[in-house]
Amino acid sequence: MRRDFLDAGRGFSELEAWALQWKERIGALYHLNGLRLEHWAPERPLAEQSDAFNQYHEALKQALQLMHDEATRIVAPDTAEAQPCASADSEGQQSAPGAELSKGAQTKRKKVLQSLLDHWSGLTVFVEHPEVPMDNNRGENSIRNPVTGRKNYYGSGSIWSAELAATLFSILQTLVLWGINPRHWLTLYLQACAENGGKAPRHIAPFLPWLMDEQRRAALTRPYPAQAPPASRTESVPIHDSS
Repeated sequence: MRRDFLDAGRGFSELEAWALQWKERIGALYHLNGLRLEHWAPERPLAEQSDAFNQYHEALKQALQLMHDEATRIVAPDTAEAQPCASADSEGQQSAPGAELSKGAQTKRKKVLQSLLDHWSGLTVFVEHPEVPMDNNRGENSIRNPVTGRKNYYGSGSIWSAELAATLFSILQTLVLWGINPRHWLTLYLQACAENGGKAPRHIAPFLPWLMDEQRRAALTRPYPAQAPPASRTESVPIHDSS
C-alpha cells in the first residue's frame, strides 16, 4: 500500500503532500509495532500481555482506526468530488494543501483508498497476531532471484522448461530453509540418478530433509568435498643440448 500512495503522489503533483503524509503515517505504524514487539511475550495469549505491550497495542489500533475512518469517508459515494485534499494526522487533526483536486486526482485518490479498504483484513492480520510480519517483504525477497533470472536464463522458453524451473526453485528453496547446501545435495542426487540408469533414485527418503537423520543432515550443510583431479602421467623427455 505504501507503494500505491507514493505512485499516486508521483503521478499527480496535487496529491504529493497527501501521499507523503500517508507514507509518514505508515512509518508510524511500523514504529508503534516495533515498540509493541519489544514487550511481546510469545508464550502468552494476547489478552495476558504486559501493560507496556497493551499501551502500544492500543496506540497501534487507534492509528489504524483513524486511517480506516478517513479512507471510508473519502471513498463514500456521497463524498464531494471537488473537495480539498485533506487527511487526518496521527492526532486526528485535519490538514489540507488548500487546493481543490482535479478529476483525475480525485479518481486516483479514491482508487488507492478503495484498495486499502478492500485489503484491510489482510493488511491488519499482524494486529491480533504479533508473530505475523506487517508486510510480505521476506516473501518478495525470497523470489527475487527467480524473477530476475527469468529474464536472463533463457531456459524457460517452453511450458515444460518453465515447469522444471519452478520445480527446481521450490526444491532448492526448501533445502535452504533446512540449512542444507543445495550444491552438495544436488551433486549427491544426480549421482544417485546416474547409478540408477538416469532415472530418479528408487529410495527418495535419504534426500528428504525431514526424513534425514541428524548425521546426514549435518553433513549436507557443508559444501561438497572437492577432489583434486588425478595427476596426469607424463613421460620424462630428455633435453638435448643443441649447441
